[in-house]
Amino acid sequence: MIRRILGPVTSRSTYRRWVFLVLGGALSAPYVLFGAVVVPSVLPLSTDDLASAFLLGGAGALVVLAATSLLPPVRALELAAIRELLDDPVPEAASGPVSGRARVRAGAMFVAHVLVGALISLASLMLPAFLGLAFAAPFTGSFGAGTDGPLLVPRGWASAWLPAAFLLAMLLLFHAVAGAGALLTRAAVAWLGPSAAERVALLERRTERLAERNRLARELHDSVGHALSVVSLQAGAARRTLRRDPDTAERALEAIEESARAALDDLDHVLGLLREERAGRAPQAGLAELPALLSATRAAGVEVDSEVRAEAAAVAPVVSREAYRILQECLTNVLRHAGKVPVTLRVAEADGGLELTVRNPVGAARDSARNGGGSGLRGIAERVDVLGGRLRAGRQGRDWEVAVWLPAGGRGGE
Repeated sequence: MIRRILGPVTSRSTYRRWVFLVLGGALSAPYVLFGAVVVPSVLPLSTDDLASAFLLGGAGALVVLAATSLLPPVRALELAAIRELLDDPVPEAASGPVSGRARVRAGAMFVAHVLVGALISLASLMLPAFLGLAFAAPFTGSFGAGTDGPLLVPRGWASAWLPAAFLLAMLLLFHAVAGAGALLTRAAVAWLGPSAAERVALLERRTERLAERNRLARELHDSVGHALSVVSLQAGAARRTLRRDPDTAERALEAIEESARAALDDLDHVLGLLREERAGRAPQAGLAELPALLSATRAAGVEVDSEVRAEAAAVAPVVSREAYRILQECLTNVLRHAGKVPVTLRVAEADGGLELTVRNPVGAARDSARNGGGSGLRGIAERVDVLGGRLRAGRQGRDWEVAVWLPAGGRGGE
C-alpha cells in the first residue's frame, strides 16, 4: 500500500512526464496571451462583463491553438518530445509524406499536450507556494493574502490540518502527473503511431532490408569463399614449386593476385552498400564472365570439362548473375571439399529456362563435408528459391551432382 501511494514520488518516469507536461504549459503561454490581450483589444467587450471576456478570449485561444496544431513542424515537435520524455512509445513510422489524417491526429495530440500541460504547470506553480504558507499558518495565525487581507486561522495545533491538507494535495499532484503522463502516452501511441497502411509499408521495408542483407551475405560467401579456396590451393602449389619450377610458381602467384583483386572488388561493393553509399560499384559478374571463372578454377589444378549451350546476352541479367554465382559456389565446394578432382559443368537452355549441372567424384572429403553440412548449398537453394527455380543436389552413383533449373525471365518466368 505504501509503495502504491508513494510510487509516483520515487519513480523516475514521473519526473520525465512532469518535464513533458511543463513543456506543454510553456507552449500554452502564447495562446493565453492571445486570449487575454489580443481578443479583448479586437472585440468590443465591456470591462464589467468578465465572464463574456473570459469565454471569448478562451474560445479565441482554442481556435488559434487548433489552427497552429496542423502546421507540419508540430508532428515532428511532438514526436521528438514524446520519444525523449515519455520512453519512446511511438513505433517508427514509414518514411514518406504525412497524410492529412495523420496531421490531424498529431494536432489533437498537440492540443491535449498543451491543455493538460497548462493545468499541471499552473498547479505546479501554485501548490508549492500554498504549501509554504500552510506550514507558516499555525505560527503566524494567517494564511495567504487577498483583497480583504490574509485569511485568519487559529494558532497552534488547531491549524495543523492546513499543512497536512496541502501535503496531501502535493501527493495528489504527483499522482496526477503520473496519470496524465500515462494517458498522453497511450494517446501518443494511438494518434502518432503509424497507421495500418504505414505499418504494412514499414514491414515491407524491413523485409526488403533483410532480403538485401541476406543477398549481400550470399555475395560475400560466394565471391570471397571462391577466391580464398583458389588462393589456398595456389599458395600451396607456389610453395612446392618455388625453387624447382619458378614459372609454375609465378603462374600460381598471378592466379592468387587475380582472385584476390576480384574478391576485393566484391568486398568493396558490399561494404559500400552496408554504409548506404549509393555510388558503390555493383559487381555485374554474369555468364559472360564464366570463361574467366573456369580459367581461374583450372589454374587451381582442377580439370573442368565445360559445355555452354546458352547465349549469355540472351539471358535476363538477374538470371545471368544468379547463375554465375551458383556455378561459382559449386566450383568452390569442389575445391574445398573434394580437392583437385575432374569436374563436369553444363549450361544449356531447357524447358523455357536455363539448366545448370555440375558433377564431380565424391571422395572421402566430400562425404564428411556433406555429413557436417554447410552454408554453400543453402545459399544456392536461397538463390534458386528467389527466382522460382528448381534445385536437385545429391549423390548420383559415385559422383556428387548439383542440378539447377532457373526460369528465363526471373521468378516463375516473369
